[in-house]
Amino acid sequence: MTAQAPTPTPALGLDAPRTLFIDDAFSGAASGATFATVDPSTEAPLAEVARGGPADVDRAVAAARRAMRGEWRDITPAERGRLLFRLADTILARKEEIARIETLDVGKPLKESRGDVDGVVATLRYNAGAADKLEGATIPLGRSVIDFTLLEPAGVTAHIVPWNYPLGMLARSLAPALAAGCTAVVKPAEQSPLSAVLFAQCCREAGIPKGVVNIVTGYGEEAGAALVAHPDVRGITFTGSVETGRLVYQGAARGLKPAVLELGGKNPAIILPDADLDRAAADILDGAFGNSGQVCSSSSRLILHRSIHDAFLDRLAAAAARLTVGPGLDDRDLGPVVSAEQHGRVTGYLAAGRREGARLRLGGGRPRGLDRGYFVEPTILDRVEPGHVVAREEIFGPVAVALSFDTIDGALTLANGLGYGLVAGVYGRDIGEALRLARDIEAGSVWINGWFIGGQQAPTGGIKDSGVGRERGLPGIMNYLQIKNVGIRL
Repeated sequence: MTAQAPTPTPALGLDAPRTLFIDDAFSGAASGATFATVDPSTEAPLAEVARGGPADVDRAVAAARRAMRGEWRDITPAERGRLLFRLADTILARKEEIARIETLDVGKPLKESRGDVDGVVATLRYNAGAADKLEGATIPLGRSVIDFTLLEPAGVTAHIVPWNYPLGMLARSLAPALAAGCTAVVKPAEQSPLSAVLFAQCCREAGIPKGVVNIVTGYGEEAGAALVAHPDVRGITFTGSVETGRLVYQGAARGLKPAVLELGGKNPAIILPDADLDRAAADILDGAFGNSGQVCSSSSRLILHRSIHDAFLDRLAAAAARLTVGPGLDDRDLGPVVSAEQHGRVTGYLAAGRREGARLRLGGGRPRGLDRGYFVEPTILDRVEPGHVVAREEIFGPVAVALSFDTIDGALTLANGLGYGLVAGVYGRDIGEALRLARDIEAGSVWINGWFIGGQQAPTGGIKDSGVGRERGLPGIMNYLQIKNVGIRL
C-alpha cells in the first residue's frame, strides 16, 4: 500500500457552532453545548458543532408544523417540484465545496464525495419531477355513489441520517418527503454533521420556505431519541445499525407512527463455477472496498464455488493489492474509516477472524506510512467457516470474507443463513440458474452479474433484520403520503 502524509485542516467556512437550522435561522443549542467533529484522516478536530437536545428538537418540530400549516401547504405540487429543481441546481453549483467538506468529515476520497453530490442532485431532480404526478384513484361503487381517494402529505417527518453517506442518505429520504408536501426535521450523524449544514444553506439560497427543512445536529440518544418520541412527528426514516433501528422502531410504535428502516447487511455474493471471474472480481472490488467498505450493501461476504475459489481470490487479491490508501483530500482509492470507534471495531473483527482460524489472504493491518488517521488496509480473509464471527456479523470496513460451497443448495443455505436480508448477488452465465437463485434468496434486492445496480428509480430496502419499507423510486415517495377516501352519495 502507498501512503501520503496527513493533510493540514483548512478553514471550513462554517459558522460553527451555530449549526442548528431551525425556521430558516442558524443557531447554537439551547443548552449551549457543543461537540467536536473530527477529520478521520488526521484525527484532528475540524469544527465545534451544536449539541442539540430535546428543547432544540421541540423548536424544530414546531417550526416544521407551522410551515406544514402555512405557506408550504398552499404551494402547488408543480411549484414544489420547481423548488426542488432549484435546490438541485444550487447544490450542483456548490459541488466542489460540499464534496470537500464531506471528504474532510467522513474521510472518503474526493472523487467519491463528488459522486455523492451528483447522486444528491439526481435524487432531488427525480423527486422534483414526480411532485405533480402523485394521483389518487376513483373507486367504482355504482351509479349512486362517487368515491375517490386523495393523496395527502403525512405531515412533519423525521430523518435520522447515517454517517457513511451523510448527504446522499439525507437526500434519499428528504427529497421524496418534500415532493409529497411534507416538512422535515433532519438529525445528521454526530460523526459527519457538516454537509447537512451546507445543505441547509442551499435550502435557503434555493428559496425553500422557512420551517420546511430543519436540521438539528447532536447525538442519537439525545436529539435522535427526542425526535422519534415527539408527538407532532408523523413519520420516521432511519438508516443505521440493527440495534439502533430496533430502538427507533419501538419508539415509533409507541407513537403509532410509520417508520422506514434500512439497517445492516452481510450481503452474500455467490460466484458460480461458470461465472466470468474477471467481471465478478472487478465488481466485488468496488462493492467490498468502495467507501472503505462502509456500505450497507457492500459485497463483503463471498460465497465461492470450490472449483473457482482460488482462481477468483487470486484475481481479487491482485486487484485489491493495487488499491492506494490515503487522506480523503489526496483522492486515493480508499480513505480511512470514519472514527476511532469504527477503526477499533474493524480491527477487532480482524483479530477475531484470525483467532477463529481464518487465513489472512491480503492486508489486515495499518497501511505503511500512515501513522495517524483511522486507516485499514484492504483485507481479504479466506478459510472462513459459517460459524466464524467474521462470517456472521457486519464488519463495515474494507474487509471481504470468503466461504466455499459445493452445491447450489449449499450456496443458498449459506446465503440465507443469517438474520440479514438487504442485498445479494449472483454471478454466472446460466441466467436460468441465476434467476432460480434470485427467487429463493431472502433479500430485498438481488443483483445478477453486477453490483450496485439501480439508482434513484429502483426501490431499495431490506427484509428480516435488514429493515422495513422501501426507499427510492415511486414507492419511496409513497412513504410520505397518506390516503384519504372521500365518498359522495348522489
